[in-house]
Amino acid sequence: MNVKTASSKAVNDREATAERLLRSSLDHSYEPSIDIDWKAPLVDGAWGIPAHRVSLYGTELWDGLTEEQQRTLSVHELCSVARIGLWFEIILMQMLLRYAYDRDPRRQHIQYALTEIADECRHSIMFAKMTERFGVPDYAPRKLTHEQGRLFKTIGYGPAMFAGTLFVEEILDQLQRESMRDDQVQPLTRMVNKIHVTEEARHVRYAREELMRIMPKTNGAQRTIARYLSARIAFVVARNLIHRDVYASVGIDPEVGRRAALANPHHQEMLRWSARKLVPFLREQGIIGGPTEILWRKAHLI
Repeated sequence: MNVKTASSKAVNDREATAERLLRSSLDHSYEPSIDIDWKAPLVDGAWGIPAHRVSLYGTELWDGLTEEQQRTLSVHELCSVARIGLWFEIILMQMLLRYAYDRDPRRQHIQYALTEIADECRHSIMFAKMTERFGVPDYAPRKLTHEQGRLFKTIGYGPAMFAGTLFVEEILDQLQRESMRDDQVQPLTRMVNKIHVTEEARHVRYAREELMRIMPKTNGAQRTIARYLSARIAFVVARNLIHRDVYASVGIDPEVGRRAALANPHHQEMLRWSARKLVPFLREQGIIGGPTEILWRKAHLI
């Protein structure tokens, strides 16, 4: 299906969608500093994420860990994923502010963009407090990744901004929806995930509809740029979901752990599973295709 045909599908009126999202934000939003009991004791024997989503699951390294070490690693990986999410949310806030800066703030569409920025600010604080509560290190992106983020937030606009946003939000959404329903996972993790899933559903709808409006108006050069930037951010985020230093928490050399995770069929399948709903949509919109598709494949997202 070509871009023109795919993009001709009906999309809701921009202002009508924004009005519904604003109303939903009033009715179904959280304040994590109040709605989460940050002083509640952690549950002994609970996991950070489901065992089968830990990056080393199914490997010899995994089998060599005690169950307690496996749970410890799951907590560190949870906080690593939250940290890369926080990193990208800060990027997104900057891009949305630039987007709103050039537009009429009287429009519902722009008022919702500002509402989303407020949501993302609370989410970033929530992820930071969760990491602090679990007592793990700050798994901040390494310097090269950090600087790539600085570049993307500066040059990312239009299709790339919304496609990149969709990628990060939908990957986290799939992982968190599963985790929040698993009663073997820490209650703190489940509550954080519930809040994020509820509020990100609005962000996903906003970004999906905006991408559908934008793509029919793009020319070949703009589409090529959007494909490259979207593929690059997808590759960088997928490769940095699990910080290599998490493996040191259970006595595994970080480089050894990282190599084992990247080669682990279970981990590769987890990445494809997390992107399974998004990839067809981005193909339909013309964001995935051409030479940059190799980055999606190298990241095990398709």
